[in-house]
Amino acid sequence: MTTDVRHVLGLVRDGALSIDDAAAQLGGVADLGFATLDLGRKERCGFPEVVFAEGKTAEWVEGAVRRLAAAGHDCFVTRVNPAQADHLAVHFPAAEQDRIARTFWLPAPGERPAPVGKVCVVTAGTSDLPVAQEAANTARVMGCGVELIVDVGVAGIHRVLRQRERLAAADVVIVVAGMDGALPSVVGGLVDCPVIACPTSIGYGAAFGGVAALLTMLNSCSAGVCSVNIDAGFKAGYTAALIVKRIEKARNAKTPV
Repeated sequence: MTTDVRHVLGLVRDGALSIDDAAAQLGGVADLGFATLDLGRKERCGFPEVVFAEGKTAEWVEGAVRRLAAAGHDCFVTRVNPAQADHLAVHFPAAEQDRIARTFWLPAPGERPAPVGKVCVVTAGTSDLPVAQEAANTARVMGCGVELIVDVGVAGIHRVLRQRERLAAADVVIVVAGMDGALPSVVGGLVDCPVIACPTSIGYGAAFGGVAALLTMLNSCSAGVCSVNIDAGFKAGYTAALIVKRIEKARNAKTPV
């Protein structure tokens, strides 16, 4: 019997969860009418389903958060618009919101373990911060230690070279850049860890809304660089956290008892 099943049965025993809700949770899904939540994702993938708020009403987002919280899961929401953020702030005042990153986080009750590993998130420019902070927040809520290095693009190459020690200490580096998208290749030549390149839609006309940066990153000559989609800070942060957790698992397996 899994730990999650024991947790659910304990909630039923204590009167904190109804039998119907427990049945839905143990069945792996919760049908809300406007959404079908995957309640088994934490057990399969290591982290609960994340809510993508774009295109949803504030009430739909609220409903999804309430159901995930009732299941004892962390509730993480991305691409929260101002109206949704205001609505969620009223109903979940204890939650953490980042208006720049457009994220919402309502942690599950109980003490959280100490962060593991280190994800270093680097931006080429200050304009890349919304996507970078989405990546950083994602990795952090997934339990990783996160460090942010801002505005060290290739137009002043000395700026990133000053950060070599901090970059070298990371388990994974996420490089967020628009314009020409050249920074990930530079960073990839300085470190011995995976580099996740995240292009942003920042740039003038010929940047084509981030396509130019994406193509540069896909054609990086640095062997350790891989790319996610344009403005996909969440995907970069999620993937980095999965890598760090695997590294930490291997470290713990080698640690003498």
